[in-house]
Amino acid sequence: MESTHIVQSFDRDLEKIKGLLLEMGGLVETQLADAITALVNRDSKLGKQVKKSDKPINLLEQEINEKAVRLLALRQPVAADLRIIVSIMKAAANLERIGDYAKNIAKRTSVVVKCPPVGSAANTLKRMNTMVINMINDVLDAFIADDIETADAVRLRDEEVDLVHNTLFRELLTYMMEDQRNISPSMHLLFIAKNIERCGDHAAQIAEQVHYMVAGSLPEDKRPKSDKTSTMTLEVDQN
Repeated sequence: MESTHIVQSFDRDLEKIKGLLLEMGGLVETQLADAITALVNRDSKLGKQVKKSDKPINLLEQEINEKAVRLLALRQPVAADLRIIVSIMKAAANLERIGDYAKNIAKRTSVVVKCPPVGSAANTLKRMNTMVINMINDVLDAFIADDIETADAVRLRDEEVDLVHNTLFRELLTYMMEDQRNISPSMHLLFIAKNIERCGDHAAQIAEQVHYMVAGSLPEDKRPKSDKTSTMTLEVDQN
């Protein structure tokens, strides 16, 4: 009877921590969406709000870690239960980093909105950002449902984000070469694109934790990466 009570108590504590993780994920999704909305709508006021919105996210990560450590100390879980707690803590760390990137996007937005728009870059960033937000939403659903198939699919979707990043990178380089006035805003847009690409990486890392939590091991295959921006060059017409 006492053993049953302990198990039920552990399950309740675990569900509370999972609830905090979902709450944290919801805040991160909103923060990331608002950061790009501020950029597309050239809304400096919203950008300033986003810069301040990471504090609740940081506090939630801290609370998750404290409760998880307490659960480890009191219950001393093993096997699957231990993997769940470890995966929650790592997922929270990844969400916190996404929140940091959203804050960085908002910081650069305050500069970009003072410059003329550069082609359709803002809309491309919005599309790229939506892809990442959908990844975060789907991987958190997979986390709660122990859905390894959905998690593995989310992990592979990170490559799609990389491909959009490559295209935008090349486009912005072209704009900079055509007109020097595009250099400053384009540089900030490139950093924003890189921040979004990194958010996709962190969503994929959460997906890997779901795989570990369910299967007891990380995925055997290497995650496909198609980000070529670090080695990309653009040919200059010498004529």
